[in-house]
Amino acid sequence: MKRVGIAGFLHESNSYSPIPTPYQHFKDTNFTRAHALLERWEGTHHQLGGFLEGAREYRFEPVPLLATYGVPSAPIPGDSFEELAADLTGALRAALPLDGLLVALHGAAVSESYPDADGELAARFRQVLGPRIPILAVIDLHANISDKMARNTDAIVVYRSNPHLDQRERGLEAADLMARTLRGEIVPVQALERPPLLLNITRQYTEEAPARELYRDVESVLGWPGILSASTAMGFYYSDVEEMGASFLAIADGDKELARKAARWLAERAWQRRREFLSDLPGPAEAVRSAAGEAQGPVVLLDVGDNVGGGSPGDSTILLEEILRQHASEALVSLYDPEAVSACVQRGVRQSIELTVGARSDDLHGRPLRVKGRIRSIADGCSTESRPRHGGQGVFDQGVTAVLETPRQNTLVLTSIRMAPRSLEQLWALGLRPEKKKILVVKGVVAPRAAYEPIAHRTILVDTSGSTSANPAHFSYRNVRRSLYPLEENLTYPGHGA
Repeated sequence: MKRVGIAGFLHESNSYSPIPTPYQHFKDTNFTRAHALLERWEGTHHQLGGFLEGAREYRFEPVPLLATYGVPSAPIPGDSFEELAADLTGALRAALPLDGLLVALHGAAVSESYPDADGELAARFRQVLGPRIPILAVIDLHANISDKMARNTDAIVVYRSNPHLDQRERGLEAADLMARTLRGEIVPVQALERPPLLLNITRQYTEEAPARELYRDVESVLGWPGILSASTAMGFYYSDVEEMGASFLAIADGDKELARKAARWLAERAWQRRREFLSDLPGPAEAVRSAAGEAQGPVVLLDVGDNVGGGSPGDSTILLEEILRQHASEALVSLYDPEAVSACVQRGVRQSIELTVGARSDDLHGRPLRVKGRIRSIADGCSTESRPRHGGQGVFDQGVTAVLETPRQNTLVLTSIRMAPRSLEQLWALGLRPEKKKILVVKGVVAPRAAYEPIAHRTILVDTSGSTSANPAHFSYRNVRRSLYPLEENLTYPGHGA
């Protein structure tokens, strides 16, 4: 039976995030070796779960190496990246001989020493395995795919859903490609196309146009004779790196020119639609006023500038301050604030308290607010989600969590660990019923929608400031490879005018 290594390293690195990313961040978040990797990821909705399911279905032996991920944050320090790379390549060497490697990467990881951290890891894997052992990667839809990543892998498969609900399926797809490659049935060759294009993150919900149309194009290419796989990666414009931007990739069976033709076709189709991805969002005052005026609820306010899943700190008070200023009622707001949690723990459940909350990370995400309330509960902050949700993790730990009831039936959820809002179980486990609130402030853009859309009467994306601001023009880029639309409007792309 063929032996295939299973590994994972996932981090989405925001060049403008105030949250550091040391080696210990990965150890504290999720770090599993050997058999522990099987125990953690078997049966999950992650691509690692898909790899393991594929091993059973396609009859190869999965050799668990090491898998780790970190909550999105700032670029990884050089010494921390070297430790992580040594862990991964060391596990790979120890497992030799292998017939192949299936690896879960993000595609937007940045280290201070290697801006293309995913490409550097792929190159190190290739150095260990040599030129003939197939390496197949499954990566995030928000990847900034580099030539180095493509050059050092035999095939890259990208998620096709945002929120990311198809990770397990993509893992299975990669496992199928691996098995067919090892049996000598196919020879995957891939081509990468990168037009000068940024796609606004607020227009990347794949259940709606215009993002939906990109993936309909992918489905069309998948029907071309000789095409094994095709992908669109919408990019991550909070990473200030050379390869930042949208990219399009196709994998053909031994036919490089066919792969190039398919990738170029996908890119040109997206370029034709580029103006559809421009975004115009309401500001905080307008959004809160609109939500408070709705006869029905809940209205979900997506706090774009404080998107935890994109590297923001999760402690922005901009929308909370607007809710208090407008005397809005029945709102639920979550904030990452270990100091406030500690104060609540010291004070005790059912006690009244006056304290300062939020905006401790920097001055981009509002200002600290003084609030009064009653401590409703203190919990361990752990919850489990069995349904497919963005990120495919299923297990959530937001640390010791305090729930504070303030005047006008407003609820503050104060957490001691940064955790993106991806499951209603994160609130239900606290005894809260978000579906009965009028306003829900959710710190994300697209990722929370799989969980929140079923209970939302209405969803409003809000143009808030922060390290994940919706407008890429708010950021100073130093390392991008060239001019990019819409930062510069008068651009051409082969085959199409401006």
